[in-house]
Amino acid sequence: MGHITDHFGKRRDVAPAGRGYSGDVDVSPAQWDGGPDGVLVLHGFTGSPHSVRPLAANFAEAGLAVEMPLLPGHGTTVHDMSTRTWREWTQAVDEAYWNLRSRAEKVAVAGLSMGGALALHLAARRSVEAVVLVNPGVVDPVKGMAWARWLAYAIPKIRGVGDDIAKPGVTEGSYPQAPLRGAAQLHELFKETRRVLPAVTAPVQIYRSLVDHVVSDASHEYLMTHLVPEPELVPLPSSYHVATLDHDAPTIFRGSLAFLDRCGLRLPGHDSSPLPTLETKERTS
Repeated sequence: MGHITDHFGKRRDVAPAGRGYSGDVDVSPAQWDGGPDGVLVLHGFTGSPHSVRPLAANFAEAGLAVEMPLLPGHGTTVHDMSTRTWREWTQAVDEAYWNLRSRAEKVAVAGLSMGGALALHLAARRSVEAVVLVNPGVVDPVKGMAWARWLAYAIPKIRGVGDDIAKPGVTEGSYPQAPLRGAAQLHELFKETRRVLPAVTAPVQIYRSLVDHVVSDASHEYLMTHLVPEPELVPLPSSYHVATLDHDAPTIFRGSLAFLDRCGLRLPGHDSSPLPTLETKERTS
C-alpha cells in the first residue's frame, strides 16, 4: 500500500470574506472545444470552477475537449447550498458527462477534493478511460459528520474550509462558511462512493499534498487499499489542499497529461517536454 507522511500542521486561520465568494474570482462553468477525446473536470465542496480552471485549461491546451460544470448550490449562496442534495451533484456530473460524450469518443474525469468522490462515483457507473484525483475525499475528515443533519437545526453554518493554499495571495473563491446540511450531504456522498468503489475499473492517479488541512490521510489510504488496480500515488511536497492553485500545480499539469496519454487518450496539442501554457480560449457555458 502506498503511503506518505502522516504529519500535518495545525489548521490555519482564514479570515471570513463576507457574503458569497471571496476575492475576485470567476465561478462560472465552462467548456472548451477539442478532441477527439475529452476530460470532465470537477470542483470541490463549497468551491467553484475557479479552483480547477487552470487544470481544465491545461487539458484544453493539450487538445482535449473539456467540460467543467458548476455544481448545484455552488457559485450562489451558502443558504442555497444548504437546500441541495448529493444526488443533485451526481446528476449534474452525469449531465456534464453526457454533454462531453456527445463530442468526445473517449472520456476521462478529474476531480479536486469532493470532486474526487464525484469522479469516482461517475467512473463506477459510466465508461471512462482514466481518473485523475487531487486530494480526493471519500472518508469523513472529522468525527460527527454523520450527525450533521441533526446538528444543523441548532448550528446551521460553520467556518468554511476554503483557501487552504500555501502559495501567498491566492484564493480559490470558496464560501466563507459551510452549511451543516451540506456537510451531511457530503457524508452521504462519501458513503455511497465507498459502496460503489469496487465497480471502478479505470486506472486512477492520485495527487496528494503532504500537508492538507481539509482532507485527512484516511481518504487516500482507503483508495490505495480498495481500488484495483492500485492507483498511482504522486506526493506534492509544497502545496496544501487546493493544490491545483498552489506551488505544485505544474507537477499536476504535466503528470496528469502524461497519465492520460498512457491511458490511451489522444492529446493532439500535447508536448511532453515544456509545461503547456494556460492561455487558451474557453467557451463559457
